[in-house]
Amino acid sequence: MGKTLTIAEFGANHNRDWDTAIKGIDAAVEAKADIVKFQTYTAEGLFAKQDRDINGISDIHSMFKDIELPREWQKDLKAYCDDKGIEFMSTPFDEEAVQQLVDLGVKRLKISGFESSDPRFVEMVCSTGLPIIMSVGIGFPINYMGKFIDIFEKYNNHVTLLHCVNAYPTPMNEINLNGITALSNFKGVDAVGLSDHTQSVLTPALAVAKGATVIEKHFTLDRNMKGPDHSFAMEPDELKEMVRLIRQAEETIQGSGNTESKFIHGKRSVVAACDIKVGEYLNKSNTTTKRPCYEDSVPAIDYNEVMGEMSYDFIAKGTIIKKSNIPGYYELRPANI
Repeated sequence: MGKTLTIAEFGANHNRDWDTAIKGIDAAVEAKADIVKFQTYTAEGLFAKQDRDINGISDIHSMFKDIELPREWQKDLKAYCDDKGIEFMSTPFDEEAVQQLVDLGVKRLKISGFESSDPRFVEMVCSTGLPIIMSVGIGFPINYMGKFIDIFEKYNNHVTLLHCVNAYPTPMNEINLNGITALSNFKGVDAVGLSDHTQSVLTPALAVAKGATVIEKHFTLDRNMKGPDHSFAMEPDELKEMVRLIRQAEETIQGSGNTESKFIHGKRSVVAACDIKVGEYLNKSNTTTKRPCYEDSVPAIDYNEVMGEMSYDFIAKGTIIKKSNIPGYYELRPANI
């Protein structure tokens, strides 16, 4: 397991304000995220004309029009990210957006949870040949996964599937991190991760413990700002804490165990329960086990195996029996015995 890729999803939380977008990038850098991500769409390209409300919103076109990312910003935003040492990324939602991002030189493309249920759109994004990160969210036809795998293989994409619950916010009892394990079992999937919409800084670290190698999380400068995604997003200090917990989770999974070696003497050794004479055989009456254990001790793990071995030395009561005391078990017997 390598370093978990952390994606700070600023999305449309720039509210179409350049200074807010720059402050969002700075906050992601401060949090030590690997990637800061925006969303590239137009209201017209994202929604068809409809004659009914969507989740109680009567004019969803106007709402999304107000938070569209100006396409002319993207080049400068990427340049700013490059200068700050963080990867620029954006999720495309239409054909033009895909091509613009490819021309911009992005390293990878994201397919959102709602768009992942559309094979036509998925193939269009995959046809770029770039690495693909795809959220598997609401409406994803899991029984049709084979169709999507065929698309990935056709264009030889490196594919990361993100477990995603498209509820904003997602209740903790609905996140079901076992979905990460399920996604890793599909053929043609190179990595798995989590697109997290819970309001917990801990959930992503738990996902890493379940095998996630990519984490995506929405963040905002202030949850009280006006806009559809601010209320459930993390604020900068929480984003920073989330990344810290992810790195801590990585340490718990990948730890080398070197510190434990300093405490090896805490193990037990075979000890003389009474004076043991030269030529006397070890048995359960004249031996016991106690701490500590040194490199030359007979370790307690060998207790049953050394019963019946002859002592070649006098061993005083209460002292540790050394390997050299019973060379018949640990080495060739000396020639003069």
